[in-house]
Amino acid sequence: MDSQSLRAADTAAAGSRGWDGGKKVGGRKRHLAVDTAGLLLAVHITPASVQDRDAAVPVLNRLRELHRKITLAWADGGYAGRLVDWARDVPGLALTIVRRSDDQKGFVVLPRRWAVERSGHWPG
Repeated sequence: MDSQSLRAADTAAAGSRGWDGGKKVGGRKRHLAVDTAGLLLAVHITPASVQDRDAAVPVLNRLRELHRKITLAWADGGYAGRLVDWARDVPGLALTIVRRSDDQKGFVVLPRRWAVERSGHWPG
């Protein structure tokens, strides 16, 4: 699971847009859950200002609704915290946080994260 912030056209409704301060992008954010091959399983679109762990709730609920056999999900550090406990207790998913080590510099392919990172570029 991951998200990607995208610029929204000036013609997009103001209520559907927001500012992602971390990425310095004004627009929308797509929150994706993909399988290990990178195929889309669930998606949720929000203003870019919505935090990843807040948008993860509808994504994980939808994932569980559509794919009952899935029991494990991987996500980056932006999803850490109470969401891990919520995912275990409510939709019954083991949410594993895949973190970068503190000494890594620049782009590094992390196990399990590459599938969603690659998929984020497909919907365009």
